[in-house]
Amino acid sequence: MDAWINPLRDPADRRLPRIAGPSGLVIFGVTGDLSRKKLMPAVYDLANRGLLPPGFSLIGFARRDWEDEDFAQVVHDSVKEHARTPFREEVWQQLAKGMRFVQGEFVDNDAFEKLRATIEELDKAQGTGGNFAFYLSVPPKFFPQVVQQLKAHGLADPPKGSWRRAVIEKPFGHDLKSAQELNQVVHSVFPRDEVFRIDHYLGKETVQNILALRFANSMFEPIWNRSYVDHVQITMAEDIGIGGRAGYYDGIGSARDVIQNHLLQLLALTAIEEPASFHPKALVAEKLKVLSAVRIPKDLGRHTVRGQYTHGWQGGEEVLGYLEEEGIDPQSTTDTYAAVKLEINNRRWAGVPFYLRTGKRLGRRVTEIAVVFQRAPYLPFDSSATEELGQNALVIRVQPDEGVTMRFGSKVPGTSMEVRDVSMDFAYGESFTESSPEAYERLILDVLLGDANLFPRHQEVEESWRILDPIEAYWDKHGRPAGYESGTWGPAEADEMLARDGRSWRRP
Repeated sequence: MDAWINPLRDPADRRLPRIAGPSGLVIFGVTGDLSRKKLMPAVYDLANRGLLPPGFSLIGFARRDWEDEDFAQVVHDSVKEHARTPFREEVWQQLAKGMRFVQGEFVDNDAFEKLRATIEELDKAQGTGGNFAFYLSVPPKFFPQVVQQLKAHGLADPPKGSWRRAVIEKPFGHDLKSAQELNQVVHSVFPRDEVFRIDHYLGKETVQNILALRFANSMFEPIWNRSYVDHVQITMAEDIGIGGRAGYYDGIGSARDVIQNHLLQLLALTAIEEPASFHPKALVAEKLKVLSAVRIPKDLGRHTVRGQYTHGWQGGEEVLGYLEEEGIDPQSTTDTYAAVKLEINNRRWAGVPFYLRTGKRLGRRVTEIAVVFQRAPYLPFDSSATEELGQNALVIRVQPDEGVTMRFGSKVPGTSMEVRDVSMDFAYGESFTESSPEAYERLILDVLLGDANLFPRHQEVEESWRILDPIEAYWDKHGRPAGYESGTWGPAEADEMLARDGRSWRRP
């Protein structure tokens, strides 16, 4: 099938945004938090920025007994509360014309027949060209069921000259075996190129900037290797607990929830060789080389740590420990903190440790990648002159203060030669006038455009489970998670893990 091409568009003109062709989006689980807080506002923001086609259609599928008007009202309220761009009545009216709601359970054949009729009706009324993406914003256990229903009712088969795509939220399985089974089910219904797995981190401007930083500049690449880099720290810290997610979170834990997808993707982008192009296949090929070269430590007891937050104070208020949260088994060994040491067995990175850590109820909400460089080989200064000099570092801040910081030593003004750490900072908010789009805006637009660049392929998912599975298996058999007080930066065991290597965690 040939992609639709705008005959008036010059491909070399970078000023024109990429605008989706005729299409629609079906959201399963449309009443959930993700849909209300992220997906619907993102659709509105895209429409507001003129990036959706005039006849764009949005169909919600859920158990609620709603009419189309009820659904439109829910979208309206979500948009008003969570949209990034200002609310404009004319944009809303245009969007609302293409909104429909289908009520039903995932086992309900009549509901899927109604969905098919709704798609056909919108095709005629809105001119969607038969192009629809199905967004599965539902618990993972329902993925196979929904996908099989789409197949059974002919919804996955596109009319001639159009497309049908599946969009899946993480987690993609809970280990390698379940991920392979899930991939098999989804690929039996949708072609591999039409399956989009969402890792919303890859939609963030700062994550895409890793590639620009490394490959569009000549100053970083010569030192981006084992000859100059001492180690790399990748941190994703949250200052919240599990909230109302006990049912989802218990038994999954932070390593499966964050390391398997977000952090290993950040590791891959930090460590990859330069791709031949930014075509999805070229980018995936390089990421797969890195992930398949990742080696876990032989002694998992010394080089991995899992923790659980305990009762404490955070942000001036008293908070419960994980085992005291509602819906959590008091004997639960689910990790709310995980730290692992990984190495990459290739020429560029041999011997350079990558430390990954994530946790809930930590000091503050922050995600960053710190590339820490080796100390200068020879210092003509006496030891007291460099007492306050740390290691040079390049820190990519993914969120919340998006930007890049360089840390290096500088002479302190005065008559003596004293060197101290200073920072040079680039912040997105100060350097660019346009605000960064939300990750989901970029990702939903890419799905409608069929651009798979920012979506992990099934091989990447399986490689990530290959890395994490042995660590999880070891944890299952050895002891309990270490406790750490809410509001701190994790268990003492994690500090000891780095101290054994003569290093320490950065305080973000």
